[in-house]
Amino acid sequence: MMQVSKMTLKGHAVQMIAWAEYLKFFAGLVAILNPIGVIPIFINLTHNQTSLERNRTAFNAAVTVGVVLIVSLFAGELILRFFGISIASFQVGGGILILLNALSMLQAKVSPTKQTEEEAQETQEKDQVAVVPLGIPLVAGPGAISTVILYGHRPALFGRYVILVIGIVVVSGVVWAAFRLSPLISRTLSRTGINIVTRIMGLIMVAI
Repeated sequence: MMQVSKMTLKGHAVQMIAWAEYLKFFAGLVAILNPIGVIPIFINLTHNQTSLERNRTAFNAAVTVGVVLIVSLFAGELILRFFGISIASFQVGGGILILLNALSMLQAKVSPTKQTEEEAQETQEKDQVAVVPLGIPLVAGPGAISTVILYGHRPALFGRYVILVIGIVVVSGVVWAAFRLSPLISRTLSRTGINIVTRIMGLIMVAI
């Protein structure tokens, strides 16, 4: 009886650790995507669009984020193998990349790994901005893709992949909601409030 109880407790402990990892994945992904921090750029890129066009841009950008991250989840490790890159090496490179993004966010800046000044100027001339640059790389940038690939590398269990995909879909929904409500959020938080949120997200990324 004692042995059964110990096994049961051990099983519960393993489940709690697993769910803690999923929660860490979700929190880290929200932090690194930082849709609130991208709102000023979203408003700037869509200022000439009607309300209907802006909502369509928000939806297409969120779908792009979801598709890019889900593809990265399932195909990321295969791509690394194709180029002969080990997971250990990618963990080092990905970790440095995520840290650079986090440091830029702590300064309330867009990381150069997402968009350079030249790319930002070129973007102003584009009519369609939902997929590029909003969906990728401004939201689903190299740091987010690295995070998904690293989490997807762990034991390939069907149930685990289902939970990770659900997490990505939920995060994409958060991106859509943030862009959809961007005028309200911008008026409520102001640029200072958005910068504060960005710094908090950067701090969470550094901790994770």
